Order: sequence, then structure tokens, then C-alpha cells
Amino acid sequence: MTDTTDSTDYLARADEALEGAYEPPRSLAEFVDLAFERPAVASHAARYVLSAIESMGTRTVVEEGVERQRYRFFDDPANDGEHAVLGNTGVLNAFVDDLRTVAAGRGKEEKIHWFDGPTATGKSELKRCLINGLRAYSKTEAGRRYTVEWNIAARDDERSLSYAPDDDADDDWYESPVQANPLSVFPPEVRADLVDALNAEHDDHIPIRAESDLDPFSREAFDILEERYRRTGRRDLFSAVTDRRHLRVKNYVVDVGKGIGVLHAEDDGSPKERLVGSWMPGMLRELDARGRKDPRAFSYDGVLSQGNGLLTVVEDASQHADLLRKLLNVPDEKRVKLDKGIGMDLDTQLVVISNPDLDAELEQFADRNDRDPLKALKRRLDRHEFRYLTSVSLETELIHRELTDETGVWAAAVDAADPETEHERLRERMAAPLSIRLRDDDGRVRTRELAPHALEAAATYAVVTRLDAEDLPASIGLVDKALLFDRGAVRDGEERVAADEFDFDGDDGAHGIPVTYTRDTIADLLHGETDRAHPDLPVEDVLTPEDVLHAMAEGLSAAPVFSRAEVAEYENRLATVKDHVFELQEADVLDAVLADKGVAEETVEEYVAHVFAWNADEQVETDRGAVDPDPLLMKVFETEHLGRFDEDDYHGNEPGGEVETFRRDTVITALNRYAWEHRDDDFGVADVDLSTVPVIRAVLEAHSWEDVRRIHEDLDPSQWDDPPANTETARVKERTIEHMTTEQGYSEASAELTSRHVMREVNGRWD
Repeated sequence: MTDTTDSTDYLARADEALEGAYEPPRSLAEFVDLAFERPAVASHAARYVLSAIESMGTRTVVEEGVERQRYRFFDDPANDGEHAVLGNTGVLNAFVDDLRTVAAGRGKEEKIHWFDGPTATGKSELKRCLINGLRAYSKTEAGRRYTVEWNIAARDDERSLSYAPDDDADDDWYESPVQANPLSVFPPEVRADLVDALNAEHDDHIPIRAESDLDPFSREAFDILEERYRRTGRRDLFSAVTDRRHLRVKNYVVDVGKGIGVLHAEDDGSPKERLVGSWMPGMLRELDARGRKDPRAFSYDGVLSQGNGLLTVVEDASQHADLLRKLLNVPDEKRVKLDKGIGMDLDTQLVVISNPDLDAELEQFADRNDRDPLKALKRRLDRHEFRYLTSVSLETELIHRELTDETGVWAAAVDAADPETEHERLRERMAAPLSIRLRDDDGRVRTRELAPHALEAAATYAVVTRLDAEDLPASIGLVDKALLFDRGAVRDGEERVAADEFDFDGDDGAHGIPVTYTRDTIADLLHGETDRAHPDLPVEDVLTPEDVLHAMAEGLSAAPVFSRAEVAEYENRLATVKDHVFELQEADVLDAVLADKGVAEETVEEYVAHVFAWNADEQVETDRGAVDPDPLLMKVFETEHLGRFDEDDYHGNEPGGEVETFRRDTVITALNRYAWEHRDDDFGVADVDLSTVPVIRAVLEAHSWEDVRRIHEDLDPSQWDDPPANTETARVKERTIEHMTTEQGYSEASAELTSRHVMREVNGRWD
């Protein structure tokens, strides 16, 4: 810091953040007034979790070729996307639907939400995302969460609530250790009438419910105060006990241990200790409980105690299989015992997270049919199966996140004003290079570059290994299926084929290469060496898509996570991915070679206008007035710009049969179809931006090496690596490298390697 005002500013912002999260305590009566004003403050667990998820809105995504609404909550916006759950939107939506059902009391209240799936599919991220999102929501005014705290001023002859000496009792407030709902203070019959009045006042489709009685700790405080005031002859006992001197309602920020309970694999202890907590013998003696177990001497540090009021998560559930049976009656009865005579009501959503090993354990007695001892547990578990990503863009993003500290969700929204532009931006991010600074064995800081398409290549290969090949129609391959799942459609020649035209019912995403394998493979490459050199460019620091794909395939057989059959299958799928990635690189090089040979929009519009007039036997409106369609103009466009025809396809300037068919079927019919699909009351063909019509753009982008040969007659691909000076090859290469570095994101080194790779293949088929 060079300026003290900077540090002061940070402190002030921190003060503001905390101030905005907390409110001054209020009386029970004031809380009831607040509940009538904002009933959400009295929400039960399922309703609150649902409100938190819905509060952040939705966005439109395409997954497995299907357009879905995705809750932004699962993008972890409260933490800048650090623990976003990428993909699995259908599974997450089903979970939210279940929450809505439970919250409204329409069923499934006896269910335990079970998230199952292979490693590295986002289950642990879901846990962290839930924690982050609920914490952030509880800091907002709409998401305030409240509980009660007690203070009992004790005299020498009275029992104190406090763990501290009696002379400090006036200053000690003790919060409910299980986040008791303030409404639980009311007697059941009064609470029921109060809840009915709240619901009648606001008539929400998801009503308020408050069915839990006071927790044992708070009940002990209530009983002590009630006994004290009963001795004095007070008739208004409830008002006396809940007077602000003894009872306050306070808001709290939700976090692990405070509204959220998380049981980890390494947590041990008896089932009761892990579930609710344990007795503290020392405290029993200090409280002088007179032979009974005083609830104030209980630790309340079990997962259900911590999660009361909101959410209870059992992570790595296979490590706590014994505990799952103990949870069977919790969702039904909403109650758990501290001891034989002391029970505690619960209001929490139970979530179980596991890898497939829990599934195997649950099925160990399946052959016993009705005598299966785990049958009741399996019936209570509502399974939500996470799978590996089957979207190349999401997998690319996930690999990028694994290799960097960048956590912002790319979130290309297809419901934006210009969906095509949004998708194009997403594809640009997928293709983009990645530079990583690291320290080598000599202690020097070195920058390694993952060339354009390297991450995309790794992601495509990983996704292709996860796709079921059994349901593939004859017209498409595995890469096509991956692109369909990612974009919702692919192009077949001049036609756009949507995913809903196919019936995919395979086991996509259940198996395949996990992102952890891809990440570790690339990490090893980054710290390794490449067998290449260049006199002027640091090509040895570049990792190409070919490097990444080769390393991923080569390491399969040594990785313990893959069976022999999987290794063989994944190796067989490599070739089609290599071909696809080469096409991406080839398109880059071809675009760069022909960069200065593009067609202006005005030229496109002029051509289409003349074609329409030619077909309708009409004139074209120009600045000079109406004129006949120009056959030479159309011929030049078709031969020079499109390169589709040559002199033999015309009779002078008049089109032959193939040219006429092309104009009618490829240009006019496709344009009319586009106009019809996008029409409204005031729409006409003249309103279309012709350069954005998919079929027209596809025609214009259909550059080929034949165009290169025609335009650059003296280009020799065999000389590309080291072209002689003052040759056409040298001039084209210089312009190509410049375009790739200035327009396509390549470094000079990666542009050199990529263009060489492409030109070697071109040279092999040039003749």
C-alpha cells in the first residue's frame, strides 16, 4: 500500500459488508410483525433453500442438444463461479423440482436426496455451491434467517442457563445451538393458528410451515423461566418468559455449523455423535442436574444439529453407510433423540453425496428380494445421477478452470438478442490459446503456450470417449454427436440438422475420460520438453493439439482407472477426433491464406438481388433506377468469389443447367425458407441481413484449396517450412502468419507450427 486511504477504504468496505449482513436483535412480537410483512423470514427449510436457488434467476443453455433453463445459483455467482457446477442442468432442475414438491407439502418429504456419479463430475462442487449460495442469500434482506437467544438472570437459589458464573448471567446471551425457528417458541395450537393467518394473508403457492417444537436447549431455558414466574403468581406466563429481557430474535448468516451440516469421510464417532452430538459429563456436574440429563450439557455438534433449519449433507456417503440406516426415519418423523427421554424436532433437507461404490454397497443383498435388509433405505433415497460432461464447450471450460485460477463462468446465453453472436463468442473461447507461467528445473520462470484448439482438442476427445456409439444413426459419427450435444444442431452440407431430429437414448456420460486425467496429462506436458526447434521462434515452448491428443492416448494403458476394454475403445476413437481438430486448424490456415480475398456485404447483396430478379423475370432496383439482372455480374460472383463453376458451365454469360439449379435450390430456396421461418406481419426478404443467413454464409465461407491454387498459382506447399526468398510461397506465408497472429490469437511460434502441419497435409494431396 502506498496510500493509507486505500487500506482505510478496504476496512470501510468490510465494515459495510458486515453491517449489511446483520440486524439488531428484536423482540418476539416484532418478529411476528415482520413475518406478516415478509413471510419469507419464517420459511421452513425446503422453502428457504428453494427461494435461495430461485432468487438468482435462470439462463438458457443447450446441453445434450436440448435447450434448458438453468438456475444461475448453480453457477456459484456468490463466489465468482469458483465452485460452479458445470453441466448436469437436467439433474439439477430435477432436484429443484423435488424441492418445490417438498416445500409445498405435495410429497417426497420422506425422501433423502442422493447425488451419485463417477469422480470428477461436480458433486463436491455442488456441496460448495450450496454452501456459498445459501450463505450469500442469508446476507440479503430477502434472505434473512432468524433464530432465538436466551438470557436468564439468576439469583443464588436459581439454576442458571449460562455456562459462565452466575454473576455474569445478566450479560450472557445464549443462542439456540440448533438454529431454532422463532415461531417454535409458541405453543403448538397457537403456532398453528399463527401460520394459518400468515398463509391467509399472503396466499403463496408454497405455504409457510412451522411444525417443529423448541429444541431441548431452548426448552430448558423456557421451563426455567416459566417455573420462576409461576412461583411469583404471574398469570401472563408466556409474555413473561418471552419478554425481551429473556428472549431475543436475531438473524444469523448461514454457514457450515450454522444452518448447514456437513459430514465428511474422515469424521468418526458413534452414530449418535455424528448425527446429533454427545453428552458432556463435566457440564452435567457443573449444572447440578440432580440425576437427570440436562439438555444444556449436550454438545449439539452432530451433522443434523448443525444443519437444522436448512441443509444436512453427508459427503462420501459410502464411508457412513451405517449412518444412512439411522437416517431412515428422520425425513418422515422429523425428529431425532438425544437420549431415551429427550428428543429434538428437525427441519432440514437431507442430501447424500457418493461415488458409485455406495451403489454397489446398496445392491449387495439385492438377490434376497423382499428380505433385502437395505430395501427400506434404497426406497428412501431419491437418486440424482451426475454424469461426465457431454458438451465440448463445457468440458473445454472445465479443463481451463483446472489449469488456471480463472473461475468466471463463460455462460454464453442463447437467449441473448443475437444468439449466433453469443455462440460465436463461445466458440472463440473454446479455440483460444492458453499461456501458463511456470518454474522449470533450473529455477527459471518459463511461459508455455497451449496453442489454439489444444484445449478444445482435449475436451473433444474426452467427450467423444463418453458418448454411446450404439444409438448413432448411419448419417453421423461420434464427433457429430458431440457437436450436436454442444450446439443443438450441425450442418450437413447446405442443411442445418437439429438434435431433436435424432433419438439418442444411450448411456452418454456414464463412462469415459475424466477431467482429472486430462488435467494431469496436460500438466505433465507443461513440465516436459518437446522435440522441436526453430532458429528464431520459441516453438519448443508450444504444445499443439497433436501433442495433447497423443499424450492423452499414450497414457491410457498406464492409467489405473481404465480397463483394457476401455483403453482399446478410447484409442479407436482418437482418429476421428484428430480429423476434426485438423479441420479446425485447416480452416484457420485457409482463412488466413485467403484473408485478403473476402467478399464485401454489398457484393453479396447485389448478387442475391440479381439472382431473385433473374428467377422472377423482373428488374433490379438500383441507384440508377430499375435495370435488368446482369448475367455477367452473377457469372463473375459464382466463378470468382464462390469458385463453384468455370467457363464450361455457361453459354457465354448465360447459365447452364447446373448453375440454374444452384441458383434456385441453394440460394433462392434456402433464403425463402429462412425468411419464412423468421417472418412476422411486417417481414419480407428485403429485411434480411443476407450476410447473416446461415446458408448464404456457409456458401461464402466454403473456401477451398482450389481457390488458393486458382488465386496463388505459384504457391508451393512443399516449400512452406522454409520458402525461398522473393517467391509467391514466401509472400503468402508472411501474410498468413501475420493474419493468424493478429486476428486468430496465435503466437508466431504456434502459427508457424500449425501452418506447417496443415501445409504438409495439403502438399500430400495438392496434385
